[in-house]
Amino acid sequence: MYKLTLLSLLIALPFGLVQAQTPEEKGLAIATEIDARDQGWQDQTSNMQMILTNRQGQSSTRKIRLSSLEVPGDGDKSISIFDEPADVKGTAFLSHTHAVKPDDQWLYLPALKRVKRISSSNKSGPFMGSEFAYEDIASQEVAKYTYKYLGEEEIDGRKMFINELYPQYKKSGYTRQVAWVDQERYVLLKVEFYDRKNTLLKTLNFVDYNQYLDKYWRPDEMHMVNHQTGKSSKLIWSDYTFQNGLSDSDFERSILQRLR
Repeated sequence: MYKLTLLSLLIALPFGLVQAQTPEEKGLAIATEIDARDQGWQDQTSNMQMILTNRQGQSSTRKIRLSSLEVPGDGDKSISIFDEPADVKGTAFLSHTHAVKPDDQWLYLPALKRVKRISSSNKSGPFMGSEFAYEDIASQEVAKYTYKYLGEEEIDGRKMFINELYPQYKKSGYTRQVAWVDQERYVLLKVEFYDRKNTLLKTLNFVDYNQYLDKYWRPDEMHMVNHQTGKSSKLIWSDYTFQNGLSDSDFERSILQRLR
């Protein structure tokens, strides 16, 4: 959450100084610019289908409503409400992401009529049976990682930065992530996740970006493949709306048991 980005400062520097950037400085500058270009959306709502596919190719689908609140100076807040199928209907997940300190996350289980806090030691656990971990679905704040620029590559005719991320928060399930960043739009196209043994665990691909309010890019789909289990999860997004007038009161823990 920076008003003046590192990248904008570097652009203003003499050419020789820009060339002297270390891989760590350039990696941080790229991450900071991604964050800066996605400032000011205030709040967001959307609908989502989550398609879970097992090793045998059998699939099940869940329907979810999502709301998010931008929090200047800290991580974003979000809430996800499951509408289908019947066995998860009414389940709700609330996340208060933080830039440096551990995230606060809660899960409301309607069958038990209670709110369960997700402990920091379980952030690497699967979110609602998917291949997305709890730490994957929290907002990715710049200060959560250190960075290293690895080089450039072209994917489907688009030039990419390749950036390596090292989690700085405790209990992460990953030693590192490798991200492919669109050089024109500064959005992610692909992320590889490496487990605690530094072995490739998962790959996430972002599909069909669209721009909203002439500024904010959002993907239509996200595909996560677990290379170790053979399972996959696909998120299909629709009905994005922005600046709906949501506030902190819409993301309080006490609201979980009142959601419908």
